Amino acid sequence: MLTEPRLATYSVTELNRTARMLLETGFPLIWVEGEVSNLSRPASGHLYLTLKDAGAQVRCAWFKPQQRGNRVKPENGKLVRAFCRVTLYEARGDYQLVIQELREAGEGLLQKKFEELKQRLLAQGLFEQRRKRPLPAWPRRIAVITSASGAAVRDILTTLKRRFRSLPVVLIPVTVQGDSAAAEIAAALQQAGEIPHVDV
Repeated sequence: MLTEPRLATYSVTELNRTARMLLETGFPLIWVEGEVSNLSRPASGHLYLTLKDAGAQVRCAWFKPQQRGNRVKPENGKLVRAFCRVTLYEARGDYQLVIQELREAGEGLLQKKFEELKQRLLAQGLFEQRRKRPLPAWPRRIAVITSASGAAVRDILTTLKRRFRSLPVVLIPVTVQGDSAAAEIAAALQQAGEIPHVDV
């Protein structure tokens, strides 16, 4: 007759406590990226939410003291990156993340798109030296392509006036944000190349 091996018997409390300790010691603080859903804002000031992607989801808690100084406000449907620790809520046996910091994930997505665009342009040879126009030591006229309003154009014009007091400047106004920005900037570059005596 075969005898069963002697296995430890855990109470539910002991099991959950042990599982929590294994999770917390097995994972350092980590970044997790996902879409916010099931956002709850109880009167305590703590925030409870779910982070999800196409294949899975995980519950999260963001306690009030950790929210201080954090400018990102979670909203359902927003893509975020959470700096968090992995733990288990023993009373319910729920595995969850405890958020320490929250950031928007858009910065990473923009960087990825920028790198993808850069690689496409490199493949087309648009960064080759032969395509670059030499920069004159003393330009005769400068074209500035930017929004006609805002701090950027004022800073540019102030700097040019200080360095090249009598230099003619041609401002070509464009939209610098939004869906139409890329087409407007491309057209403005073409326009600047056709203006006589514009060196830069």
